[in-house]
Amino acid sequence: MKINNLINHTTEWLRGTGPNSDVVISTRIRLARNLTGFPFPHKAGKIQSGEILKTIKTIVSSVDLLKKTTVFALSELSGIDRQFLVERHLMSLEFARASNNKAIIIDDEEILAIMVNEEDHLRIQVVQSGFNLFEVFNIINKVDDILSQEVNFAFLPDWGYLTTCPTNTGTGMRASVMLHLPALVMSNSINRILEAIAKLSFTTRGLYGEGTKAHGNFFQVSNQVSLGHTEEEILQNLNGLIRQVIGQEKSMREVLLSRNHAFLEDRIWRAFGILKSAHLISSEELIELLSMVRLGVDLGMIKEINARTVNELFLITQPAHLQKIEEKKLSARERDLKRAEVLRQKLQ
Repeated sequence: MKINNLINHTTEWLRGTGPNSDVVISTRIRLARNLTGFPFPHKAGKIQSGEILKTIKTIVSSVDLLKKTTVFALSELSGIDRQFLVERHLMSLEFARASNNKAIIIDDEEILAIMVNEEDHLRIQVVQSGFNLFEVFNIINKVDDILSQEVNFAFLPDWGYLTTCPTNTGTGMRASVMLHLPALVMSNSINRILEAIAKLSFTTRGLYGEGTKAHGNFFQVSNQVSLGHTEEEILQNLNGLIRQVIGQEKSMREVLLSRNHAFLEDRIWRAFGILKSAHLISSEELIELLSMVRLGVDLGMIKEINARTVNELFLITQPAHLQKIEEKKLSARERDLKRAEVLRQKLQ
């Protein structure tokens, strides 16, 4: 697999399928793991980090479960290529900023991604479209079990898996769910919901995780605590919380439809009209408008396109994707022009 081949591939988290996919965009679980006998990445030297990368590459080439994956060395990727992978939610922003003995392993379906020499030696990620918390865990658990047969992970009985950041120590697991909550935002109920989530020791971030704000009514909810809880407890608690949020979003959509139908319809069709006719549009404005169009599709108001098309537009109109399509670097204004052109072509 080559990086350029991904431009024509719909990444897993945007397929628009799976349970409760009208509210839940994707489910993701990450595991932080470190190899025994090596300093953590921030203390490891070039030779040590190189040995870790060599070890992981050898495992990937010999394990059947990982045969359909490709290893990309960050040192061989351009800045646009790295941003492209961040936009596809395959690696973190922080990971993309440095390249020394760093690599990312991606499977052909973009369900599995493994970052090597990130904050920890390994960051194993599995993502699926829709609300598939336990299925995602089953997949990542198999990968974790196979890797643990090949290498020894840093682990203490009283502390669990040892990680660079103390908040990840224990299970080393971060489970997160990406939610689309336009009705709760429009009804001014979202702050109450976010406060309740924080009190339950969960955290809320934006579309691209840590350090990003919520745009387009998208909220990523994940567990804050890893130590002192089993994987099953974390998943059960997150599952219960997300089901409540899904229920409140769907109820509020019904309220808006019954009490403010004209207002809701106007917001949705105005957004669709702008996207179909714009000749200049920024990333931030695009996400806000596409959020309303996505709601219109989910409510059955807009029938000309489906959720998968809307999701695809979220991705291919991002800065690095536009530059990959054009096969050259674009200025901010050139990206705004190209973004509008792509939208008009896809929505006509």
